[in-house]
Amino acid sequence: MQQEKIWDADAAQRYDTPGSGMFAPEVLGPTVDRLARLAGDGAALEFAIGTGRVAVPLAERGVPVTGIELSLPMVELLRTKVDEATIPVVMGDMATTVAPGEYTLVYLVYNTISNLLTQDEQVRCFRNAARHLTPGGRFVIELWVPELRKLPPGQAATVWQSDPGYIGLDTYDVLRQHVVSHHFHFDGTQQARLFRSPHRYIWPAELDLMAQLAGFELEARHADWSGAEFTAESRSHVSVYRIPPA
Repeated sequence: MQQEKIWDADAAQRYDTPGSGMFAPEVLGPTVDRLARLAGDGAALEFAIGTGRVAVPLAERGVPVTGIELSLPMVELLRTKVDEATIPVVMGDMATTVAPGEYTLVYLVYNTISNLLTQDEQVRCFRNAARHLTPGGRFVIELWVPELRKLPPGQAATVWQSDPGYIGLDTYDVLRQHVVSHHFHFDGTQQARLFRSPHRYIWPAELDLMAQLAGFELEARHADWSGAEFTAESRSHVSVYRIPPA
């Protein structure tokens, strides 16, 4: 499954849910607050900017934002909200594509680094972030913690959410650290709509080593954007890496 084909026009429309889900104010508010503080007086670069879920409110806070994005339909939806002058976007992948300028902040939210399906690509993503940052600049990653403790021996799948009209399950390939997320949406008919996305999951310690290879130091790790303590029971984390000041 190629990422360009996964994130087509239908996926972009389903992803964009203003006011609810990932776009709910209680979700976006702490995210934008934290990123604005980390950007300071500088500019921010978002890897996989998508439809501008985070970039648009961050730009409205006065932070200059540029994006890199692989999916043209996602950018087309972003353009219904803001123009190119407000939030410039460079088309390409987050592991190799270079945006003009220098930044105090590069950020990659909502598990998106796992869309890169090899360890090599994920390391190159860190190095790409580093090349865009000024000394002392930060790279922020939001990522889920692999839930392999829920996977019984001999079982390759887990159901992680079950609601009326929706079932989410993951199938694992533990040898390659691959997981495919399956999203089933259904109504009163006998038909269901399926959306699938492949990922390579990363343990926090492995993520820290990738950061070191790219010249970063771990500055902070929390369980959420509000700064809750990260523990062994945390299902996700927000990790802040910093390029040492000159």
